[in-house]
Amino acid sequence: MYFAALLARTEDGWEASDTELDEVETLADLADLAREASEDDEPVLVCIEQEGAWFGVVRVEGEEDPRVFVSDAAAATRSSYGEILLTDELLGREPDGEEDLDRLVDLDGTEDGEPEPDEEGVADDEDGTPAAGAVPAGPVGDAGLLADFGVDEKALLSLTSQDALSEIADALGCTETLEAVR
Repeated sequence: MYFAALLARTEDGWEASDTELDEVETLADLADLAREASEDDEPVLVCIEQEGAWFGVVRVEGEEDPRVFVSDAAAATRSSYGEILLTDELLGREPDGEEDLDRLVDLDGTEDGEPEPDEEGVADDEDGTPAAGAVPAGPVGDAGLLADFGVDEKALLSLTSQDALSEIADALGCTETLEAVR
């Protein structure tokens, strides 16, 4: 089960709205959705969670590039919403042309000569290190994106997927506001 909400900072505090992500295909689309909810270029947080598996926070301010944090990249890759957040830039890899990928992938979904994924779904090179382009298990992105709101990197990294959005809302002082749209 997924939950997605927009938290928009206003002069009166935070306003929350439940949001549908069915029409969102890219991080740019998500940033545009957040900007529409913004008041005077104040920060907007897009909070997404898949119950018990992973959570993500996107911070959008004005026309700046969105800042993204995902608690578990490997888990998020199995989600269409997670794939929106996990850009090549966030994962530190070079973008591939779709045509190149289609040409390289065999019918079984693997590339010729590509190492097979281990039991955690991460392909390892012969020396045991994660293969180039493999998605890491664990957090990725900007863990400091909420530091000015009282959730520093260490605190964000220590949140569990079960309670993360509630704890973030507590730190922002908008627990009731978020829970009203849950």
